[in-house]
Amino acid sequence: MAGYRNKGNPGFMGWIDDRFPATAMWEDHLSKYYAPKNFNFWYFFGSLALLVLVNQILTGIWLTMSYNPSAEGAFASVEYIMRDVEYGWILRYLHSTGASAFFVVVYLHMFRGMMYGSYRNPRELVWIFGMTIYLALMAEAFMGYLLPWGQMSYWGAQVIVSLFGAIPAIGPDLQQWIRGDYLISGITLNRFFALHVIALPIVLLALVVLHIIALHEVGSNNPDGVEIKEKKDENGVPLDGIPFHPYYTVKDIVGVVVFLFVFCTVVFFFPEGGGYFLEKPNFEPANALKTPAHIAPVWYFTPFYAMLRAVTYPLFGVDAKFWGVVVMGAAIAILFVLPWLDRSPVKSIRYKGLLSKLWLLIFAVSFVILGVLGAIPATEGRTTVAQICTVLYFAFFILMPFYTRMERTKPVPERVTG
Repeated sequence: MAGYRNKGNPGFMGWIDDRFPATAMWEDHLSKYYAPKNFNFWYFFGSLALLVLVNQILTGIWLTMSYNPSAEGAFASVEYIMRDVEYGWILRYLHSTGASAFFVVVYLHMFRGMMYGSYRNPRELVWIFGMTIYLALMAEAFMGYLLPWGQMSYWGAQVIVSLFGAIPAIGPDLQQWIRGDYLISGITLNRFFALHVIALPIVLLALVVLHIIALHEVGSNNPDGVEIKEKKDENGVPLDGIPFHPYYTVKDIVGVVVFLFVFCTVVFFFPEGGGYFLEKPNFEPANALKTPAHIAPVWYFTPFYAMLRAVTYPLFGVDAKFWGVVVMGAAIAILFVLPWLDRSPVKSIRYKGLLSKLWLLIFAVSFVILGVLGAIPATEGRTTVAQICTVLYFAFFILMPFYTRMERTKPVPERVTG
């Protein structure tokens, strides 16, 4: 019959291949996808992000079976999961710790991309898909943060949603539209639950698929920033490439084992993360009449929260709160244009000059300091430090076209160096 493509592949898989490209997909994305042979420690975090995503989806499905998305029953249902559902406590801790683990591996994955120039031509779209995943992940985490209906969940959501009210003209209406009420209420909880368990996971999964397809279309970057597709043997196989499976699938198992050892240690012995993964006020039910002494978002949002608080002066007749929101949004938006800011003739930090290395270090240190400052109460001195770090954060990007162009770079080898 016309249209059969696998006459030489008999049996069950041949029958499948005639109807679905299972073998072709396996070869294109694993067994015949050639990755650079010099991947190092930093390349574990992409696969670890996929592992944590699977953990979040599976544990989330089980948690929703016992969760009650209502203002009257949400907190009690979480307590029910923790105390009465068989193994409910471990499912909850796997999910709450998994949220923090997700951001740890994603931040390290992004930092690796910035170090080795994985956002550069021809991988601009890979980077944009990755940044869109990061944006969707932030939305997913924010929506899920309200669901335990504890004190910090309630007031944290109140503070974040109120930021939209700072937008001139449309702010108050937008704020009310997001909440679905005049205050954070059961209506807000219900719509956040729907977004958290259905809409955003679908978006995340679609973006992850697009991210991987785009990556496999142009090929993986490597610590040298050398394009392995440019040098192939007579069979069209990259000279510096090895099949992703079995070489990197086996290698990734090592990273997975180490990660699971650390992850399970936290889950079983430090699930609250010293109050950073699960805040102490969140063990009290939400109370609109009792404000916590210090309201702060979860640790993975604190760098941007510190930038928001660092803006203390009004400008052009508009209050500081609005400009703080603008700065916070710009801090995320500027990451999307990174591929067009870097004008260096080389990709990898290995061969860039001193200025690029120094600015990347300044950027990383500033981001960490902002994260610490965003988690603690603001004082005059801390606000000044946050303002300095915010300026340095943006200077890394704004000055990049200049310092990457003027610095002296090292010669890039023709082949990967290992």
